[in-house]
Amino acid sequence: MTELIFKMLIESVFASIASVGFAMVFNVPKHTLIYCAFGGAITYIARTIFLHVGLGIEISTFLASTFIGIVALKWSRKYLIPRPVYTVASIIPMIPGTYAFAAMISLVDMNSHGVTPELINIFIQNGLKAVSILGAISFGLALPSLYFMRLNRPII
Repeated sequence: MTELIFKMLIESVFASIASVGFAMVFNVPKHTLIYCAFGGAITYIARTIFLHVGLGIEISTFLASTFIGIVALKWSRKYLIPRPVYTVASIIPMIPGTYAFAAMISLVDMNSHGVTPELINIFIQNGLKAVSILGAISFGLALPSLYFMRLNRPII
């Protein structure tokens, strides 16, 4: 158990470094960099916990991005900074680069070595997993803001 906590802490530090790096690329205000780092660490820890509980990577990613969407909504209202400043940098550690890379490598192998059922299977499996993770991130980030906008809409 302590090994898992230590591993999550180390990996969340690296996730926060990646989040701050992408936040700097997107030229966010300097005082929001710490929140981007916290957001990246929060999403990575949340997804790791959900995966450790036994949920799939798609559902874990959806729940973690929904959680950071709620947190970023609170931060954006408190500090009067647009919500994407926090969310775009925070979701970077959850981007499915490995699955997309494996899908593209199998596509290149099909082009150079010929099409085989194994390569088609690898391409479809990894490609669908990458697309479903990206969809989970998108819906998870959009859901909290849509819910709270609907909740706070004035009644005419």
